[in-house]
Amino acid sequence: MAYKSLSVLDFKPDLRSAHHAGIQKGSSIRFLRILVLLFLDATLLLLAWKLAVHQGTYIDSPWTDNSSFSWLVLFVQLGIIAATGQYKAGINRRNYLRLVKAISLSEIILLAIAFLYEPSSYLSRSTFILFWIFSCLFIGISRSIFDLGTNILRKRGIVQHPVFLITDTSEENEHIQLIKKENCYTIQGIADAHCLDLENRDRTFEYLRESGIVEAFVSWSAIKNRLYVCWNFHAAGITLRILPITSQVHHPKSVFRMVGSIPCLTIPAPLIIGSDFWVKRIFDLCCSIVLIFFLSPLYLLLAILIKLDSPGPVFFRQKRVGLHNKEFKIWKFRTMVTNAEKLQASLEAKNEIRDGVLFKLKDDPRITKVGKFLRRYSLDELPQLFNVLLGEMSLVGPRPLPVRDVERFHTKHFLRQEVLPGITGLWQVSGRSDIDNFEDAVQLDIRYIENWSLWMDLQILLKTVGVVLHKTGAY
Repeated sequence: MAYKSLSVLDFKPDLRSAHHAGIQKGSSIRFLRILVLLFLDATLLLLAWKLAVHQGTYIDSPWTDNSSFSWLVLFVQLGIIAATGQYKAGINRRNYLRLVKAISLSEIILLAIAFLYEPSSYLSRSTFILFWIFSCLFIGISRSIFDLGTNILRKRGIVQHPVFLITDTSEENEHIQLIKKENCYTIQGIADAHCLDLENRDRTFEYLRESGIVEAFVSWSAIKNRLYVCWNFHAAGITLRILPITSQVHHPKSVFRMVGSIPCLTIPAPLIIGSDFWVKRIFDLCCSIVLIFFLSPLYLLLAILIKLDSPGPVFFRQKRVGLHNKEFKIWKFRTMVTNAEKLQASLEAKNEIRDGVLFKLKDDPRITKVGKFLRRYSLDELPQLFNVLLGEMSLVGPRPLPVRDVERFHTKHFLRQEVLPGITGLWQVSGRSDIDNFEDAVQLDIRYIENWSLWMDLQILLKTVGVVLHKTGAY
């Protein structure tokens, strides 16, 4: 297989990055719904408070004579209603029992504030009781009318989300009926699982973006062996719903939502598309610049030691296969004799990786004295901060492998090439060189891709420090 060199003109982004910055699909309708509900709730809560003050027993108190307390009441009430999820989509805003609980909790908080503010003054108990009754009544009726109006509009084809269904033919009718029961979706297209295959994936997501698809429903049978594809939906700003749900499904950004009567694993689209990945990239850039600056004296010291130890250059540059199988030159401090790559052919028979994809040898005769020390503490990897700075690598990701290793890949192994390679990764903190089976290493890389988050990257970086200091599996 031939690998092309890295070029800006044919650059294809990391699996987790967005093609362009943007706002979550369908967010305008969601914001409008929240604004309408907030306006209705605020108006009705103020009305309920005014009526309660007028109808309740009058007591000369700051609560009844000072209009600013009305805004305090409104702030507390709306804050508690929002905190309990009453402005979320679907069944959340129709959960009247939870709504009554939220209003009751806000009443208790208001009573506590009233007591602490004026402990020596009397409070009109009838005012607070009436306010509680009016609030529950007005908000409950308001939500019912809002839902009734929304349903009428949806029956006329208004306020519906365009969705795309990906499912096997045998499950198609069942899933269509399930989606139609929600009465808030317009099925704009249907395809089978092959549309998510590598050769079809780009065309599929281009169609979804151009068609303005807000949510995608994908059957579990279509996604179960390719959960990493979830990042494509995430990066496109499209909310993903997996049907039906099984206990085996897991994704770090997934939440349970009801679609009809069936629990559905939902991976919501980010509000700002690609924000997580760009935070990762900015973090990589800032850290690499800071580390290069502070480690420059160490670079100089190691360069002197390498020169004194054996003849040859300080740095070793080797072709590695990175993002989307593009070749680039990786930077390392030289730890071997200058003709190490030529000597490898004679050592292949001693390879300690069982399946032969990678080449690892504990007592490799090509390693120099200083090289052993550098490898023991992973100091030979420090120049790769320049690769991070150039955007060829990340601090955390699957390790970029030599061309020799990638040429022995099976088709399933190439998934690890869909994300930016890293200086360290889940493979390195889970055993480093002690892993003697390439399939185990690939599974760790795939687990990282499927479950990636900024927090996961930070955890791997912290674990890397511990692994290096304890010299775990290094040689």
